[in-house]
Amino acid sequence: MAVATATRESPIHLGVLPPRHRGRRILVWIAAGLVVVVGVGWLGLQPQPDPLPPPTFSAGAVETVPLPDGLPTPVARFYEVLYGDEIPVVDSAVISGRGTMRIAGITFPARWRFSHVSGEAYRHYIELTAFGRPVMSVDEHFLDGSATLDLPFGVSTGPNVDQGANLALWAEAVWMPSVWVTDGRAGWVAVDDDTAALTVPFGEATETFTVRFDPTTGLLASMESMRFKDQDATAKTLWLNEAVGWGEFDGQPVPLRATVIWADESSPWADLLTDEVIYNADLADYVRQDGP
Repeated sequence: MAVATATRESPIHLGVLPPRHRGRRILVWIAAGLVVVVGVGWLGLQPQPDPLPPPTFSAGAVETVPLPDGLPTPVARFYEVLYGDEIPVVDSAVISGRGTMRIAGITFPARWRFSHVSGEAYRHYIELTAFGRPVMSVDEHFLDGSATLDLPFGVSTGPNVDQGANLALWAEAVWMPSVWVTDGRAGWVAVDDDTAALTVPFGEATETFTVRFDPTTGLLASMESMRFKDQDATAKTLWLNEAVGWGEFDGQPVPLRATVIWADESSPWADLLTDEVIYNADLADYVRQDGP
C-alpha cells in the first residue's frame, strides 16, 4: 500500500493553517484589537481635565434690594433660606466648572464656562477632553434673541435652537437665582406647597418652567420645561435641570453640582460641577467673543 509523505511544500511542515483556521485567527486578532481600542478609549475618558484658565476680568460690586412681597410660599421660603430679607442684584455672571457631557452618544469629561448677561444674552464655551486634554470644543452664543451653536460636526441655528437657548438662559440663572425676582419680566405662580411655575419671556411670547423645591431644606431641587431637542425636531421634549447640591462661592449661594436630563434618555446629558463664579463683571464685549 502506498503511504502519503509530507513534502517541503506541505502545510504540515510550513505550519500554515487551513483557510478556515486562518479566518478564525484573523477574527481573533480583530477582536483583540477592538478590545484594546475600546480599553484605551475608556481609560482616556476617565481623567478629569484641569480647570479652564481663569478669566482676566474682575467681579463688580453686588448691591441688594428687599425681597419682594407676594411670592408663592415655596418661592419666598427658597429666597429667605438663600438670602434672608435682602437679595443681590446680579447683572452678569461667569460660571466655570468641569464634569461630563454626552456628544454623539459618548460621554466625555469636560470643562466649561457659561457667561451670562442676566436675562439678555449668554455664551457657552465647552471643551471635551480625553486623557485630560481637549479633543474638541463647542462655542454657543445667544445674542439679541438668536442662537448659534457651533459644534464639532456643524453649526445649528433656527427657531428651535433659539427656543432652547432662551430656556437655557433662564435655567442657568440657577447660579444667580435672584434674577428670577429682580427681572420684572419673570413671574411666579403658585402650584402647591413645594412647587411653583416660573414664567419667562421669549420674544413676544412666554415660556414656563415647573420649579420644584425640596420640602425639607426649602432649596430649589429641579426645573422642568418643554424644549426642542435640535434644530429639526418637530415636537418638544421634557427637559429637566436638577440642582444636586448647594454651597457658596464668595458668600453667594450656588448649586455646586447640577445635572441636565432629557426625559427620553436614561442618564444626564450633562453633569456639571462648579469651580468658580464671578458676578457683575463687564461682559459687553466678552459675551460676543469665542474661546475661553
